[in-house]
Order: sequence, then structure tokens, then C-alpha cells
Amino acid sequence: MKKEMKNYGKLKIKLVRSLIGRPKKQREVIKGLGLRKLHHEVIREDRPEIWGMINKVKHLVCVERINPERNKEKKKTNEVTRK
Repeated sequence: MKKEMKNYGKLKIKLVRSLIGRPKKQREVIKGLGLRKLHHEVIREDRPEIWGMINKVKHLVCVERINPERNKEKKKTNEVTRK
């Protein structure tokens, strides 16, 4: 019996804070997300596993939801404000 495949949306994840001086676990999570350098962006599926990783490093990344049906509506979460 096959499991139903859900049609997940997409997330655009961007590294906005440096990894210098961060714990090894946080650096590994960033690497697991596929982020390499500062301001590097990757697109991942909007899945619970990815959100779990994002929650561990939410202070280092900026996340934007990309809806395939409604490309005009983008929800930004966790924007970093600079002074």
C-alpha cells in the first residue's frame, strides 16, 4: 500500500547571520539545510522536518514561503531588522 504524497509548498531560506563563534550543532544544522556562505539562499520543501531545523537556527536565517499557485502572495517570517 502506497502512502499519499502531500503537495508541499516551498521555502526560501537565506543565511543572514555569521556562523563565527556559534556552537557546532548550529553550524551542522546550517550545513544540513544546504547553506554555505553568508547571504546564500536555498529552496526547500515546506515540511515539518525542515521547520524543525529552522527553529534551531531561527536567529541566523530568514525564511520566506513560496506558494506555487499564488506566486504573488509571499509570507515573510523572521525578518532581521538592522539599526
